[in-house]
Amino acid sequence: MSARVLVADDIPANRKLLQAKLNHEYYSVSMASNGEEAVNMARATHPDIILLDVMMPVMNGFEACEILKSDPDTQHIPIVMVTALGDREHRLKGLSAGADDFLTKPVDDFALLTRVRALTKYKLVLDELRSREANGRRMGVIDGEDPRTNTNPANILIVDDNERQARRIKLSLSEQHNPIMMQEAGGIAGTQNGIDLVILSLASKSFDPLRICAHFKSSPQTKDLPILAVGDVDAEATGMRALELGASDIIMRPIDTEELAARVKTQVRKKRYLDAMRRRLDASMELAITDQLTGLFNRRHMVNQLNQFLKRANHGDGPLSIFIADIDHFKRVNDTYGHDVGDEVLKEFASRIQENVRPSDIPCRQGGEEFIVIMPNTTADLANAVAERVRRHVCAQPFEVEQGIERLDVTVSVGVATTLEAGESVDDLMKRADLALYEAKESGRNQVVSRAA
Repeated sequence: MSARVLVADDIPANRKLLQAKLNHEYYSVSMASNGEEAVNMARATHPDIILLDVMMPVMNGFEACEILKSDPDTQHIPIVMVTALGDREHRLKGLSAGADDFLTKPVDDFALLTRVRALTKYKLVLDELRSREANGRRMGVIDGEDPRTNTNPANILIVDDNERQARRIKLSLSEQHNPIMMQEAGGIAGTQNGIDLVILSLASKSFDPLRICAHFKSSPQTKDLPILAVGDVDAEATGMRALELGASDIIMRPIDTEELAARVKTQVRKKRYLDAMRRRLDASMELAITDQLTGLFNRRHMVNQLNQFLKRANHGDGPLSIFIADIDHFKRVNDTYGHDVGDEVLKEFASRIQENVRPSDIPCRQGGEEFIVIMPNTTADLANAVAERVRRHVCAQPFEVEQGIERLDVTVSVGVATTLEAGESVDDLMKRADLALYEAKESGRNQVVSRAA
């Protein structure tokens, strides 16, 4: 996949070299000659990845990284710091400033392209989530700022068959996190739930670490789990292969504990940010189909579900039944006690519906005091029985309102309808249920009437 890469370096030859390497792989490249220019270009063009040299005039790479990562408009853009070979201090400083990764000079082609590809995948997922969130904001189902991630200790699984090495990693991380060794967990199976990060040794002998990496990334339950690979300098190809298979980052032995801590922090932060975005979007989707007063499904979801289940019924599935429940004399409640008490009645009524329908039934609030329950694969007799159970439980006990000060007797009239033959429309089904409800109201209320034809 292609991406837009911003290269910032004060030496023209370095910029042109990186541009040539990236252009050869069909990446779109823009260039800046110092940190300040890079910040301005990033804010204007929003590239997919930024390659920042450390030592630059006007503003160095660390300063530029800190500014970009503190700006809500650019903080999501992955940044790779480019440092001198073996420059430990600059690597740690770059990771602390918020950089997602680093490359050492002279930049190896394979390392460059593999890192860019890995970060491009991350950015692609993040952009999709941000786009969906933006749509939710426009629809009014998402409010507020970007989600904040938690700072609790991370649960880290160490996958290494060398117990001595695994214990050293565990010891170095124990002060800030909750690391667990594969040996202590009884193997990989059953350890995946609740894990924030996997640290995978590429030097393991008793299993194929690359196959383990591929397993994590191909399983729906763990495909979003970040993997920090631990490789050897003389086995660079294995490390790059792990990154190709989906590992999020790699650290080389001998492990620098400060660098390990910084890389773990970066990977956990990115995972929790994506998780928070997903939870936020899931919650917004729920809001889009939920009636905010009662917690039942709203009319939009009701219409969608009716169309889907009726289509299945018309193609040979079991009959589809619905019932419309309307609270009797609800206007009197609002007129006598006010709309706040009316809302309490609606919420309690919704609760009693939920308690008395089956798990497969779909209770919805159509609007006002009118509720509809969709019952897939349900015969008329069974639908009548469910509706009657709801009616009995509504009138069985008074509704306590105003913190128990008032107790109101509430009844409900219910109209039931069931599909008759293939080709029937939602309107046909709803019309029969409406007619049954009208008949229940006209016959004295507090009863269930079924319209089969």
